[in-house]
Amino acid sequence: MEHITLLIGIVIVTALVFDFTNGFHDTANAMATTISTGALGPRVAVAMSAVLNLVGAFLSVEVAKTISGGIIDEGSGIQPEVIFAGLVGAILWNLVTWLAGLPSSSSHALFGGLIGATVVSVGMDGVNGDAIVMKVLIPAVAAPVVAGIATVAATRLTYRLADNRAAEDTAKGYRAGQIASAALVSLAHGTNDAQKTMGVITLALVTGGVIAPDSDPPMWVIVSAGLAIALGTYLGGWRIIRTMGKGITDIQPPQGFAAQTGAATVILASSHIGFALSTTQVCSGAVMGAGVGRKGGVVRWSTAGRMVAAWALTLPAAGLVADAAALLDDHGNGGIAAVAVLAVLGCGVIWLLSRRKPVDASNVNAPGAESAEPVGVVTAAVRSVAPPPAGKTASAADATDGTDATDDADTSNAHASNVSGSTSGKDASSESAPTPATAGTGSTS
Repeated sequence: MEHITLLIGIVIVTALVFDFTNGFHDTANAMATTISTGALGPRVAVAMSAVLNLVGAFLSVEVAKTISGGIIDEGSGIQPEVIFAGLVGAILWNLVTWLAGLPSSSSHALFGGLIGATVVSVGMDGVNGDAIVMKVLIPAVAAPVVAGIATVAATRLTYRLADNRAAEDTAKGYRAGQIASAALVSLAHGTNDAQKTMGVITLALVTGGVIAPDSDPPMWVIVSAGLAIALGTYLGGWRIIRTMGKGITDIQPPQGFAAQTGAATVILASSHIGFALSTTQVCSGAVMGAGVGRKGGVVRWSTAGRMVAAWALTLPAAGLVADAAALLDDHGNGGIAAVAVLAVLGCGVIWLLSRRKPVDASNVNAPGAESAEPVGVVTAAVRSVAPPPAGKTASAADATDGTDATDDADTSNAHASNVSGSTSGKDASSESAPTPATAGTGSTS
C-alpha cells in the first residue's frame, strides 16, 4: 500500500473540518428542546451531547460503508481532489445555513457535494443511482414524516397519562425523561453522522491506494472522526438551537420528551440498517409533531416552510459549489490551492457576518428569542379550533395576535367601574362611569 500523500492529507483534514461543522450544526438535534425547557443548562447540555457523540462513533460502521462504497463508485476513476471539492461544497453550505439559523441537513450537504463533484469529474457513471434513491432520497422523505407521526401519538399519550396529575408532580419525571432521551439522540447522532466522515476519509484512502477497496474504516479514522464531531458539538450551534427550540413551536417538557424519544428511535433504527438519513430532518419533524400533538400547541408554519425549502435546496446547492470547486481542481495543484484559499475566505466572511448579532449560551433562551413573525392563516385557523388551555401563559406568538391576558383584565376593570358608577346614586354617574371604560379600552389599543 502507498503512503498518504499531501493531497490525501489535505482531504483528511478537510473531512475532519466538515465533521466539526456537522457537530455544531447538529447540536440542536439532541439538545434544543432540553435547553428550551430548562431541563439542562446550555453548557451542561452540549457537554453531555459531545461525550455521547464520541461514544456513538464507535458503535457501528454500517453508515460509513454506505458512504465509502455505496453512493460513489470506488472504481469509477475518481481521485482524492474530487472528494476535496465535494467537502468544500458541504462545508460552505453548512456555514451558510448555520448563519441563517436554519436546521438544514449536513448529511445531504455532504451527499450533494460528493455527487456534484463526481458528476463533473467522471460523469454519471461514478454515481450509484440506486443507492442514492434507496438509501438517501427515500429516507429523506420518509424519516421526518415517520418521526413526526410517531411524536404526535407519543405527545398525546404523554399528556393523557398525566391528565390528572399536577404539573409540579410530573416536572421531575419529565426533566429526567428529557435528559435520558436527549442522551439517546446524542448517542444516535454520533452513531449516524460521525460515520459519514469516516466513510469519506475511507473513500479518500481507497482512491489514493492507501487501503484496499471495501475496507472498513481504520481505527485511527474512527477515533479522529469521533473527536472532531464531539468538539463541534461542545461548541454548540446556538443559532440553530434557538430556531429548533423556540422558533418552530413552544416546547413544554412533555413535548420535548416525546420528540426526542421518537427521533432517537428512528435514527438508531436507520443506523442499524445503513440508511444515511438526515438526523436534522428527523429531529425537526419530531418537533413539529410535538407541536401538533399538544392541545393548544401551534406550529409556526412559516418557519417550518423555510426549513423545508432549505432541505430541498441543500443537495443541489452543495452540489453546485462542489461543481465549481471540481472544475478548478482540474487545473492541477494551482487549482486545488485556489479552492482551498477561496474556501477559507468564504468561511471567514460567514464568521464575520455572524458576529454582528452573536448567539451563544448566555442568550439562546433570552426573552424574545422565539420567533416574532406574524401569525399566519394556518396558525390562526388552528387556534380557532384548538385554543390554548385555560391558564396558559401567553407566548410571544399570542402577543402578536393581541390576545394576551390584559384584554380580560381591562374589560373586567371597566365593567367594575361601570357598576360602581351606576350604584353610587350621584347625578354625575352618567358622565363619570364611561371614563374607566374608555381608559380600559385605550390601554389595549
